[in-house]
Amino acid sequence: MLSVENPRLIDSARIVGSRDASQVLEGVVEDVLFRSDDGKFTVIRVGTDEDAGPLGQHTAVGDLGQIAPGENVRLVGRWTEHAVYGRRFRVVSFTPTIPATEKGMIRYLGSGLIPGIGPALAARLVERFGRDTLDVISTESARLRDVPGIGKQRADSIAQAVRQRRIEAETMSFLHALGMGPATAREIVRKYGPDAPRVVRDDPYIVAEQIRGIGFRTADRMADALGIAGDDLRRVQGGVLHLVGRAVDEGHVFATREQLSAGLDQLDVPSDSLDQALERLRARELVTIESDAVYPPPLYRAEVQVADALSALANRPKVSLPAKTYDHTLSESQRSAVDASLGTHLLVLTGGPGTGKTTTVRAIVRAHAALERRVALCAPTGRAAKRLSEASGVEAKTIHRLLEWNPATGHFNRNARSPLEADLVLVDEASMLDIRLASQLLSAIPSSATLVLVGDIDQLPPVGPGQPLRDLIASRVCTTVRLHEVFRQAQQSAIVRGAHAVLEGAMPEATPRGTKGDGDLFIIAETNAETIVERLVQALRRMSVAYGFDPLNDVQVMTPMRRGPLGTHRLNETLQDEFNPAQRKDAAPASFRRGDKVMQLRNDYDKEVYNGDLGEVARIEGGVTYVRFDGREVQYGADELDALSLAYACTIHKVQGSEFPAAVIVLHNAHFMLLNRALLYTALTRAKSLVVLVGDPKAMARAARNAHSYATNSKLLERLLEGAR
Repeated sequence: MLSVENPRLIDSARIVGSRDASQVLEGVVEDVLFRSDDGKFTVIRVGTDEDAGPLGQHTAVGDLGQIAPGENVRLVGRWTEHAVYGRRFRVVSFTPTIPATEKGMIRYLGSGLIPGIGPALAARLVERFGRDTLDVISTESARLRDVPGIGKQRADSIAQAVRQRRIEAETMSFLHALGMGPATAREIVRKYGPDAPRVVRDDPYIVAEQIRGIGFRTADRMADALGIAGDDLRRVQGGVLHLVGRAVDEGHVFATREQLSAGLDQLDVPSDSLDQALERLRARELVTIESDAVYPPPLYRAEVQVADALSALANRPKVSLPAKTYDHTLSESQRSAVDASLGTHLLVLTGGPGTGKTTTVRAIVRAHAALERRVALCAPTGRAAKRLSEASGVEAKTIHRLLEWNPATGHFNRNARSPLEADLVLVDEASMLDIRLASQLLSAIPSSATLVLVGDIDQLPPVGPGQPLRDLIASRVCTTVRLHEVFRQAQQSAIVRGAHAVLEGAMPEATPRGTKGDGDLFIIAETNAETIVERLVQALRRMSVAYGFDPLNDVQVMTPMRRGPLGTHRLNETLQDEFNPAQRKDAAPASFRRGDKVMQLRNDYDKEVYNGDLGEVARIEGGVTYVRFDGREVQYGADELDALSLAYACTIHKVQGSEFPAAVIVLHNAHFMLLNRALLYTALTRAKSLVVLVGDPKAMARAARNAHSYATNSKLLERLLEGAR
């Protein structure tokens, strides 16, 4: 059995004072009065035994997970007074507890929490074993067969259920004592099960790296509570892993020793133990070290594999496939791209908006199809794949679908052992490929195939680590065709003209007031943040009237940041209330509502939804949220909703690879640190028919002028150059 320091096993409800502002309420969950659809807000009634005094029943609210009637709980929080609902206990954290009195045990065992026991059997068990009932069930389950109606199988089942509940209660108590909130504690228990206390005691810093939502500072608090010294080598190793992870989050493939040393100093971790910590981490296979670079091992393997695969494709003997048909409307550079796709195994096609990339892609596909070559088209996102299908006339898939993710094995079916059955693999929006996805794709390219990468490196870099397309172009190891000429029809678009102006460091020029054309661009100048929000809502309503755009389905609002007065959090709250208000004024707070526009925040191979996918909440039933992605419904349980966010407004980084009929771009000096040319250029090129820039013209001008380069720690370019020698 697990042990908990001084566990308090209390049956009746009572308030326990504390030295700080928080208080404790302990008792039995009589009823769950309300649980929000996302599971993060629950209202319960906590009751007391009849002989426990005058306190009676109490209402408690907060994040209480899947708490159920009959559970004994220890709630930590404070009393509040609600204008409508009266006195309520707002919960900060809670711990399931085990009852100690006979009456409490009867209620606990007969509540339905323990399968195989009803109220009558619970009473007979407690009558037979008294206050030792739970100990007998847990440690001497054979004695249960002394009670009429219990056989061996039923006794074993009851014992297993009670032991599991006791372990969960003690584990949660242990984690809450270390300062873990309900959601984080549940995540730790979900990952480590009954081993959670041992794992946390052994190394809280490893737990911080493996559990989403736990940072280094939280691990520090856990370690302090566990008596781990500030110069303990586990803490130094934890600091290193934290810094390497932070570098990856910032787009780097590795962190340098110099960066790690400086970072440890900022964390107040002794950097003189860095070498020792690195050697220990290398021995545990938690880092790979090459010269001055410290990699997460999977990223090291991915970088080496990408370099080897690209070098192999670039170095394969040239081929000569005659073009059977030619579109004579193609420009010289477009024809050269088609010829290159028929004569090499690796080609990069790049260019800005209006330069004919789509026409060139269509010509390449037709040229290979005319030779009866098998063609596979893909893109990093679902929206980009759909657009590629429409442009080429051939089905395109997301890279994940093309590689056939297998939930049973946790790997892609298509790989080096089972490559794609294709002679041409064309990847659109290849600037979005990070080193991991590039590695997975390249491992599945057949040795005889041609790989064509289509992308625009003037856009923002990938969200993930590395910039494979940029490094490949810089290496000059393969044919790269750059399309420069903006075609006459595209020149009529104010959006296209504005995007190219930004690349030259100039402000985009707005469409004259009172006129409408192809690719309109308007600027609404405003410096006050609150007024900008008002003008944003007004713009969305006018776009609906003047252009017929649905504010939710046709228009995407973009902003550089998540937080702040003009961040996605604030804008999403406002736009949700404006365009999808709650059905009842007295409805409890909920993150999602039926009809909400939402975005997937991370890859979920099992559900086949990926980072950046946009969907709509179709319905919410029985605690399950059903989200429709491109006509397919995906289910999310209450504990899975952190993978979704409202998407009325998104960061510009999150909409890479997507195209919308219209976009509203919010820019303000509050976004000062993020304003740059690539950001504004990427935002402008997400819209096809209409762009509205709302905000401070000075912020827009700064973004256009700032040619910030997104340099990342990577050795891919170095490896490609080495492979070309």
